[in-house]
Amino acid sequence: MEIDLSNRVAIVTGAGGGLGAAHALALGKRGARVVVADLNAEAAGAVAARIEAEGGQAMACGVSVTDIAGVEAMVAAAMARWDRIDILINNAGILRDKSFAKMDLDDFRLVLDVHLMGSVNCTKAVWEIMRAQNYGRIVFTTSSSGLYGSFGQANYSAAKMGLVGLMQTLALEGERYDIRVNCLAPSAATGMTNGLYSPEVLAGLDSSLVSPAIVVLASDEAPSRAVLLAGAGSFEQAHVTMTRGVFLGDGEDVADALLARLDEVAERDGETIPARGEQQHQYEMSVRVAQFEDAQFEGVDA
Repeated sequence: MEIDLSNRVAIVTGAGGGLGAAHALALGKRGARVVVADLNAEAAGAVAARIEAEGGQAMACGVSVTDIAGVEAMVAAAMARWDRIDILINNAGILRDKSFAKMDLDDFRLVLDVHLMGSVNCTKAVWEIMRAQNYGRIVFTTSSSGLYGSFGQANYSAAKMGLVGLMQTLALEGERYDIRVNCLAPSAATGMTNGLYSPEVLAGLDSSLVSPAIVVLASDEAPSRAVLLAGAGSFEQAHVTMTRGVFLGDGEDVADALLARLDEVAERDGETIPARGEQQHQYEMSVRVAQFEDAQFEGVDA
């Protein structure tokens, strides 16, 4: 199945270089009209020019995702030119790495503002447009640092896992409007990673090897509530699961029993992926009721 985006309009943030530029170019090659957004207006213009040189349509916008008025102006300009917005790729980001003990709280807030609130700002600006047209594809850029942790990146990890939670809820709220919301955790050599890996590793992590995942998540056939991982030409998926756990009931010794059985609580055989957050307490109450009924049954003579 060939993915055709020729009737779609996409916004890609942080698209002046690295992953964002690769995403914008990949969407343009599939026919999407692309808003190339970046804090560096000159860099955004260069990427937009490349898309147009390859026969596509693009417009550049110099904007910070933390500037709500600027984001709204960008969206208004896209609507004025193309009268719709179908795809939003939230890619803009920064790093302020230090161990938590040495990290300044201003740097913690800044990373949250750019990654998490920046994505919120952009998504809020297009949400009603997508609801009105009964179509939307939104991608948040998460990270393995958020999913699994990374030393020296407490701020970045918190922001990136926050985006997963945002995705989970917006996918539910957007379902009736065919707004599909997903996350992508990329592995790529970018300006943010150049000092973190060896040249040999960076050589195998070209940004263009991640962008096929963006094309899929931007397509008509995109899933929703997926956390895709991509890098070096390989693609995986992450899940937030719930184990079957154990029922310990009431009593003063429950904490002691729980400590003794934590390995059993963590056992992954039979784990599930809840469709909604309320399924946790629904499951727990069903276990409690079942235990009560079993106890009542055992007290009845055969």
